[in-house]
Amino acid sequence: MAHDSPLKPEGPSKLVIRNVGLMLSGALEAPILDADALVAENGRITAIGRLKDLDTEGATTVIDAHGSALAPGLIDSHVHPVAGDWTPRQNQIGWIDSCLHGGVTTMISAGEVHTPGRPRDIIGLKALAISAQRQFSAYRPSGVKVHAGAPIVEHGMVEEDFRELAAAGVTLLGEVGLGSVKDGETAKQMVAWARKYGIQSTIHTGGPSIPGSGLIGADVVLAADTDVVGHINGGHTALPDSEIRCICEGCSRGLEIVHNGNERAALFALRTARELGQLERVILGTDAPAGSGVQPLGIIRTVAFLAALGEVSAEIALCFATGNTARMRDLDVGLIEAGKSADFVFLDKAQHSAGRDLLESIRLGDIPGIGMTVIDGRVTSGRSRNTPPAERVPEVVAG
Repeated sequence: MAHDSPLKPEGPSKLVIRNVGLMLSGALEAPILDADALVAENGRITAIGRLKDLDTEGATTVIDAHGSALAPGLIDSHVHPVAGDWTPRQNQIGWIDSCLHGGVTTMISAGEVHTPGRPRDIIGLKALAISAQRQFSAYRPSGVKVHAGAPIVEHGMVEEDFRELAAAGVTLLGEVGLGSVKDGETAKQMVAWARKYGIQSTIHTGGPSIPGSGLIGADVVLAADTDVVGHINGGHTALPDSEIRCICEGCSRGLEIVHNGNERAALFALRTARELGQLERVILGTDAPAGSGVQPLGIIRTVAFLAALGEVSAEIALCFATGNTARMRDLDVGLIEAGKSADFVFLDKAQHSAGRDLLESIRLGDIPGIGMTVIDGRVTSGRSRNTPPAERVPEVVAG
């Protein structure tokens, strides 16, 4: 069951993580770090390296990784939250907490579209977005950082509406195309207004997913020029390969692959990005909650799927779910480097996997075992109740 969580650890804190068997940075340019220990103070990483070289005095918490791997907390780039840890789409409580047990420590809303009676008038949609932004800024279900308050654009919105939203703290647009705006010209204008005021945008790509949405093809996607091409592999229905390639080649924006999309199209989009030498554009989401339910392991399953069949290494596939998203979304998470938030997931090979180690097991398509998650330097979950048991599990030995 999800529970309330303070936004920051109370009082000064110093976390030391030691005996890390494999440290994964989340950065494409150097996905594996030559380090076995890490120090974080007051929720932020301060030092990474060999334990003997780090200042560990005064630690308030010490975690012994027991040889397991340490990676940045996973980021779900595409969720549809509503209120706290409840989703009316499936009438389910605790879905965010379950995703935490899948290694996800940060979520990004693509619109609160499942809100019962969601307002479509301009005053109402702005009010909903501001309210959602306020709610999830003040409340973290199980500690997970949910970036919410993403209005769905409708005809009749003017520049002043975007200025007002930004002034109120809204930083995201919900999926363009889920409301009445479905043509490229109108979408382009609204996306430009959003970008002017620092609001990042995403577009629905592919066939309709819910009543009221519609087909959004490559022509509209390219005309709108959103910051992220939402579920380029469809949510659920994908565009033809020719249009997916057209999008990949025709813009430089983020290419979001989602768990709740077409898997064959996901591999095609990834292959196209790799051929273009632009893997930094690939980010991952679940597109949940949705009609197909909630997928607590959706992000780590997509990592394993792409590593097994997408001709990328496991450590690179993990970057799609961490550093790539963090950089594209301008977040201070997703990378193990000094100054970033101390948000981590401990991973190891699942027991009885055919892989010799964690990375090979992921390359073979197995989901790793999750032993612990940490957010802002504080332990937020122990051994996952959702993944297979890991061979090695970290332990809090002090604090």
